[in-house]
Amino acid sequence: MGIEWNSRLEFVERQRRVRHLRACRNENGGERSRWAVVEECHCESPHVGFVRLKVEDVIRLFMRHNPLMRTSTARYHRHRFPAEIISHCVWLYFRFTLSFRDVEELISSRGVYLTYETVREWCLKFGQTYANGLRHKSPRPGDRWHLDEMFLKINGRLHYLWRAVDQDGDVLDILVQSRRDKKAAKKFFRKLLKGLRYVPRVLITDKMKSYHAAKQELMPSVEHRQDKGQNNRAENSHQPTRLRERVMRRFKSAGHAQRFLSAFGFITSHFRVGRHLCTAGAYREMMKRRFAVWEQVVGAPESA
Repeated sequence: MGIEWNSRLEFVERQRRVRHLRACRNENGGERSRWAVVEECHCESPHVGFVRLKVEDVIRLFMRHNPLMRTSTARYHRHRFPAEIISHCVWLYFRFTLSFRDVEELISSRGVYLTYETVREWCLKFGQTYANGLRHKSPRPGDRWHLDEMFLKINGRLHYLWRAVDQDGDVLDILVQSRRDKKAAKKFFRKLLKGLRYVPRVLITDKMKSYHAAKQELMPSVEHRQDKGQNNRAENSHQPTRLRERVMRRFKSAGHAQRFLSAFGFITSHFRVGRHLCTAGAYREMMKRRFAVWEQVVGAPESA
């Protein structure tokens, strides 16, 4: 009997708070901005006293001016926050050079309070899912592949990050390995062919002999150009990785590097459209299409 009475009191108290908040909003001239949560979180009244918004009210204000997305029930099941907040945190972390605590601070300045551990869990769970969705919805990459490897020092040991990009600089795939011999090159080629499902017209690498030996077995008919000067596209693609490596104080393990870079490469590449190559109007239109694809990826139901 006591539990039922307490539940009824909580329901009545919640309804009273909602009515009071609506009255405060009407007195101030209608709806406010979705980010003006702090002002309504501390509204005072001589009848009610000090009122705090619950998490559901904060989320409702956050989503007020956001278009509703078709979210998958299975993907976001039993999550406290909606897809808009989760995807925004993941986008901030992978798109910009930010730490988990930086994302926590940016989101808290908008009136949504969560911990950096929550951001980390979201990036681990949804980062690769979003990257795979962008990869499936993006058009077919170019037919000229640039391949290169870079050194990663992880726990005092050298590892090699194998990366492939097309002629436009879009990331095709990455793989972290402990060797860079023929066996490692063949493993990377198989991963590329399995994911892309087409054979390139031209393959451009440096003069490392492992590329030629692996190419002769897996893609003998493909033209192979071994010239360091022509491979600047792949060399330049390592720069964002080096920047994030310094910010993250190096990677903790080979698995950590593989998990982060596999999602980081596709998400970053999706929003890097070459601003210097187009006019302002074309750039805005291109970014509008990219964000439309992003909203479809984070809100579309998962395919069976």
